[in-house]
Amino acid sequence: MGIDLYWGSGSPHCWRVMLALEHKRLPWTSHLLQLSRQDQKSPQMLAMNPRGRVPVLKDGGYVVFESVAVLHYLDLKYPDPPIFGRSPEEAGVIVRVIEEFQAYTEEHLMKICRVLEGGGPVPPARRDEITDAMHVVAREARTIEGRLSKSDWIVGEDYSAIDMVIFPAIQLLRRALNKPGGRELSSRFLPISANYPALGRWLARIEALPGYERTYPPHWREQAPGGH
Repeated sequence: MGIDLYWGSGSPHCWRVMLALEHKRLPWTSHLLQLSRQDQKSPQMLAMNPRGRVPVLKDGGYVVFESVAVLHYLDLKYPDPPIFGRSPEEAGVIVRVIEEFQAYTEEHLMKICRVLEGGGPVPPARRDEITDAMHVVAREARTIEGRLSKSDWIVGEDYSAIDMVIFPAIQLLRRALNKPGGRELSSRFLPISANYPALGRWLARIEALPGYERTYPPHWREQAPGGH
């Protein structure tokens, strides 16, 4: 039986789940789908997730999708080490901060990444929209910076689900802003070590965790001369 994960390279939602699996030291079988070929909408995948999206996690005969639901399932099924806190109060804060990120920041961040993905400049018709989105993201980054200036992790004293949710999104944004079209926006965020030093140390902390290399998007490594 065991755990099977169906995922796409570079998907921040899939990356969250992989970080959790590695942190919990759970053995899992990788099923890397080619999203450009719409593998996630194959009959096999639609039988597991009718929405045709990833990640999809299959644990024995049980299937769960939607990344935060997968994280919650893993934490209840395999509670050591916990990723939703060690008390109801800490769990409440972790879930609240996840919901705040999803409600107020995530779509703005993903909008920036989608526009910059092609590598070209921001279209003139979208400059104001993308600049506004960058302001939202920078404001959230300052909030996270404040949290990380007081602790190694975003909530509490342990690496948790909120770190796993936000880390891939920040990595995706860094990659987008490093593209030629992102240069006019990047000064608001990059270099992270100068603009958000605590955030920069947090990113390095996660990159140094055991199992991190297995979670890194393979097509990013292939596209980067000399690796990442």
